[in-house]
Amino acid sequence: MEDLVWLEDALVFLIVAGIIVPVFHNFRLGTVLGFIVAGIVVGPYGLGRFQLDFPLIGLIVIDDPHQVEPFAELGVVFLLFVLGLELSFTRLWEMKRYVLGVGTAQIVFAAGSIATITLLIGQPGPLALVVGLALALSSTAIVMQTLVEERRLATPTGRLSLSILLMQDLMVVPVLVIVSLLADSEANIWIEIGRALVQAAIAVAAILLIGRLVLRPLLRQAALTGNRDLIMGIVLLAVIGAAIGTEAAGLSAELGAFLAGLLLAESEYRHQIEVDIDPFRGLLLGLFFTTVGMSIDLAVVADFFFWILLAVVGLVAIKTVAAFLAARVFSVPVPQAAETAILLSQAGEFGFVVFALAGSNGVISAEASQFLLVVIGLTMAVTPLLSRLGRSAGERLEKASNEAASSEETVGDLEGHVIIGGFGRVGRSIAAILESQNVPFVAIDQNARLVGKERKAGRQIFFGDAGREEILDRAGADRARAFIVTVDSTEKAEHMVRAARHARPDVPIYARARDAEHAALLADIGADDVVQEAMEGSLQLAGRILTGLGYPEETVTRRLEQERDVIRAKQPED
Repeated sequence: MEDLVWLEDALVFLIVAGIIVPVFHNFRLGTVLGFIVAGIVVGPYGLGRFQLDFPLIGLIVIDDPHQVEPFAELGVVFLLFVLGLELSFTRLWEMKRYVLGVGTAQIVFAAGSIATITLLIGQPGPLALVVGLALALSSTAIVMQTLVEERRLATPTGRLSLSILLMQDLMVVPVLVIVSLLADSEANIWIEIGRALVQAAIAVAAILLIGRLVLRPLLRQAALTGNRDLIMGIVLLAVIGAAIGTEAAGLSAELGAFLAGLLLAESEYRHQIEVDIDPFRGLLLGLFFTTVGMSIDLAVVADFFFWILLAVVGLVAIKTVAAFLAARVFSVPVPQAAETAILLSQAGEFGFVVFALAGSNGVISAEASQFLLVVIGLTMAVTPLLSRLGRSAGERLEKASNEAASSEETVGDLEGHVIIGGFGRVGRSIAAILESQNVPFVAIDQNARLVGKERKAGRQIFFGDAGREEILDRAGADRARAFIVTVDSTEKAEHMVRAARHARPDVPIYARARDAEHAALLADIGADDVVQEAMEGSLQLAGRILTGLGYPEETVTRRLEQERDVIRAKQPED
């Protein structure tokens, strides 16, 4: 039965995760935090404390987290592999400024600040160096999974975060070498670091070379057989082999998996591989987050609550400032820099490895190590909350900068332009058509991120409420030739029609309506021409059907226009 202990642990994980994780998901707290809390509950420091008094509790407790750690690490490996699949060497090269620049600066600023503070509170130099290096690195697994869940990986914040985390993974080699050599005063640290870096570079070059010369041709041959199992077997071999290779060279296994993903990112098998591997990645990654929760000793938290709280808040604050300054040094916009800095302000899983090694070398005491491990675990646990805080801060800063720009800028002497209220899907489509016909326009929208993006693209767009007459005035309402209302909210659409009609009684107003009732209301309060979303979609579909049935295009166009006239004629009566 001892050989089946891991099966019992797996059963406990599935049962508790199936209860706790959905609760956190329903309350929009994220599955990451749910898995971490599940780990706290079923771990040796949670319910495990009571199993001697209540033996039945042992049925839902994982006694030894180390037994499931290999499976948990596979989850992180697969996560980085999937991230590599979504990139390419070309896109990675485009990110080099962020990887080498912002990433390096973040590590230097964070490690230096943390080590200095550790020295100031009376700790010895070697310990301060270890603490600074370990806590300067963030959690690749939790940050990336959080971004994936929130669908923000492809955003500027997602790309910047990935760049910094990649640089942190590359720092694994020198950090481990430094920690190992602190106990050996006779060793030349620079020679050892140089030797380790050369070894790591050779390992990375070998993985890339074997991948291009062997992996891709092998996959093509497997694809010719039509056997998906064979293809997946080769992919798993590549992922695990690359992970083992980089780990043996002193780098992280995650970096090897990421390189394997990059090698397959431009292949024709990318999407099929991603679909096949995703379920296993999600489950194993959940197991990793659960092991993080198991490392949090609630008794230590209770005994040193004030100092742990101070350490957690202090670490988050220091790393936020360090990452923000690093990003600003390389001209990253303030909103994006702030959001990324807050998101990466936790400590990472690599800290567990560093403090374990430092403890075995006698650099750090067992008590200090346990204290720091709890701090790392708690900062990782609050990452989903930090993500929300970072997004909120980024949106507020974006909004403030756009409001400031909108209050300072006007459309100048622009005349005969069109004012578009709302620059979502419909507004952008209309703008593209106007641009193709050289018709000038000014857009107004309340999505701060969208406004910032479109302004960078060179479009005349301002942040504001298009339903306010003073905002329309700044957009040059007195010189406009038409107003277009495309805002999503029915109430805001009504406000804009009223404001535009009051500002310019003589100018046509074209509006988009949700349904016939909304269209009738907009027509009553001043819109000259109203198009129902559902109506236009139905007409377009009907037109394609008629065309497909062989009717001439002229007949179809004429018939659809007749139907539009009938619907418009009925609007005031609805």
